[in-house]
Amino acid sequence: MNEKRTGQRTIALGVPPSVLSFANIGGKFEAQGPLSGYFDELSQDSFFGEKTWEKAESAMQKRVVQRALDQARLKPKDIHYILAGDLLNQCIGSSFGLRELGIPFYGLYGACSTMGESLSLAAMLIDGGFAERTAAVTSSHFCTAERQYRMPVPYGSQRTPTAQWTATASGCTILGREGPGPYITHVTCGKIVDKGISDPNNMGAAMAPAAYDTLSAFFRDTGTGPKDYDLIITGDLGELGHGIVRDFFSRSGVELGDNFQDCGLLLYDRDGQDMHAGASGCGCSASVLNGYLLTEMRRGRWKKIIFAPTGALLSPTSSFQGESIPGICHAVCISAEK
Repeated sequence: MNEKRTGQRTIALGVPPSVLSFANIGGKFEAQGPLSGYFDELSQDSFFGEKTWEKAESAMQKRVVQRALDQARLKPKDIHYILAGDLLNQCIGSSFGLRELGIPFYGLYGACSTMGESLSLAAMLIDGGFAERTAAVTSSHFCTAERQYRMPVPYGSQRTPTAQWTATASGCTILGREGPGPYITHVTCGKIVDKGISDPNNMGAAMAPAAYDTLSAFFRDTGTGPKDYDLIITGDLGELGHGIVRDFFSRSGVELGDNFQDCGLLLYDRDGQDMHAGASGCGCSASVLNGYLLTEMRRGRWKKIIFAPTGALLSPTSSFQGESIPGICHAVCISAEK
């Protein structure tokens, strides 16, 4: 094994895998947001040329992987493993979208944390000597998520102020043993954290404790603090959850500062687009990472960031049965240098 343990949950990768290429796709609301210029493809058609929204999500995954392959000048046969997930039952967005590529496939479910989970495992496969090149991909679609988790879109149900808007987006990162960077240097596996939040319209509050737990473990294991990073960005906590995490750290004597951000607060113009507490869905953090974050890292804006997407591990059945909402957060340290 090439990895070197630095703590109980954080692994320092001995051979930091390089980002070879990245790509993202978004829908019409993503096209109206402040990060629209960082998308490789934007569509005004929520069906993406397909007959159903579920098929549209699969089409997004297939197209975003192909874009990433083209940018790296690779063929599907050059990728040793692809790790993918989405929000749909049995991860059909991923399995149906990628079935024709013929790449060895690991289907993952980490809810909105899936981009962090897939990127962590893809990096460890390379560092462990099990692969030369891997791909991490995930997606979400507003209409498929609404149909599965809440109300069918035609119903026109009202959204609470704490509700977030599921992004119609997908992102893919291709990693290699050698390359120009940026590099994956550390990964921290999240623990399931459940503080009893049971409101499915308040995902930020449900996921915030997991973000605090994982980031605390990362800082503790690596002996670093918030000031050692140019950017610390969580995924899909939205306005409420982002504030809760900042408050948790403040109470423990740690100030996160201005370099603490959230993908759910960046994707949309929340005033102009009326997205309430912000964006959600695993396509949110995936598209922000594989557009805005990695592009700006290659331009030299940031040298070292922590990417820590969060997920709410609920299902419609668990909510109907009155269960609380467990949260998860996986953290990945991305550096311009090995």
